[in-house]
Amino acid sequence: MSCSSSHSEAFMPDDIKEKIHNHPCYSEGAHHHYARIHVAVAPACNIQCNYCNRKYDCSNESRPGVTSERLSPEEAAKKVMFVGGEVQRMSVLGIAGPGDALANPAKTFETFGLVRQFAPDLKLCLSTNGLELPSFIDEMVEHNIDHITVTINTVDETGEIGSQIYPWIFYNNKRIYGKEAARILLERQLEGMRKCVEKGILIKANSVLIPGINDKHLVEVSKKLKEIGVFLHNIMPILSEPEFGTKFALDGVPSATDQEQMAVQEACGMDMKLMQHCRQCRADAVGLIGEDRGAEFTKDTFSGLSFDELQIKYDLEARQAAQAKIEEFRFFLDKANERVRKEKEELSSTGVTILVAVTTAGEGMINQHFGSVREFLIYEAGDKGIRFIHHRKVETEYCAGPDGTNPLTPILEKLKDIQLILTAKIGGCPQDDLKSAGIIADQSYAYQPIELSVLKASRKYFGLDENAEVN
Repeated sequence: MSCSSSHSEAFMPDDIKEKIHNHPCYSEGAHHHYARIHVAVAPACNIQCNYCNRKYDCSNESRPGVTSERLSPEEAAKKVMFVGGEVQRMSVLGIAGPGDALANPAKTFETFGLVRQFAPDLKLCLSTNGLELPSFIDEMVEHNIDHITVTINTVDETGEIGSQIYPWIFYNNKRIYGKEAARILLERQLEGMRKCVEKGILIKANSVLIPGINDKHLVEVSKKLKEIGVFLHNIMPILSEPEFGTKFALDGVPSATDQEQMAVQEACGMDMKLMQHCRQCRADAVGLIGEDRGAEFTKDTFSGLSFDELQIKYDLEARQAAQAKIEEFRFFLDKANERVRKEKEELSSTGVTILVAVTTAGEGMINQHFGSVREFLIYEAGDKGIRFIHHRKVETEYCAGPDGTNPLTPILEKLKDIQLILTAKIGGCPQDDLKSAGIIADQSYAYQPIELSVLKASRKYFGLDENAEVN
């Protein structure tokens, strides 16, 4: 049985549902409606990963460890308040680097203290590799941090797999190498996560899928995470293009494909609830998951303002009113989509399913034109139900493709296993080209709820009554 983050929320305890309800990383439903902000106050890191290359003053790469500006805690708090006034749907502040939040504890917790003082409605989160996690549980509880992300790529106690991923760690004031380093890191990760679970802190565990190194092992990681009580497992494909400058990329380790990610998710979903809407965000990301408005909010937009001025800008009452409207919209959207989501074995009465790609600009609606899409949401659908799989990014929008080439070619490569595309609008030429490639593009569900439309469209694809009652 496969399971995504949205499928089992209805069966969660009320206190857990309340914690994740407007957290876009922990709730697949919330990510269509609520925004996050990452502030880059944590430049140092205490381990080296062969898939990581932290870049400062970089605006042209979208991946973890990259930022355009580093901030002091005071600058970070000011940015949060300024952005919170502009982006009223922002519900979460995260510290995700560009190094490790707990390798920079003074800056991390000073930032959280200032934000808690001036923006008390925000959820506070941090991301860590877990090496120093056991040392800061009390501080996290003190700052009311009840969501964290821990990156854990192996649970191999011998250190054999970990030593291929981590050249060294810096622990107890010394640099440690090889299998010993991997074993110490794992011990600290497991100890820290167990302590978090004891304190009621929800954990999202990130695992980087590295073909040929840990791809077959991630099932064991999922089993261990479930045993500990981790809330959510996020399996992220390694991003390993040569221009990223990571050791794995320079050594020729390839990026993981969409199909490889799907296969590992399928195997791990037997044991753990999976996050399948991750976008592997930058350390300075702003906005809805899937968009990044960080470039709009550089230091010059907020650094000259006082905290008194920024409190007026933040306008807590206006934010609460705006989010109340979001909740009203979500209520009616959930009603429209009710009873559509299914577990994998319940999708089809015949066992036959298709993959459906959707273009969306957010709000849980099919509201984006094919020509401007930079990513697709991918669903598996049958005649009885649907389930969300993941998202797929494309490098270039169809309408902005390079001269002299067919702009559809790289998009077709990303969608080679897709049978159906639902979009708000599409031109005749790309629609015909897609049809020639065996993909139907349907714009008849424009500005309709995504999940209900995916089910209806798949039924139509199978020649069935699209409006029949969902069993």
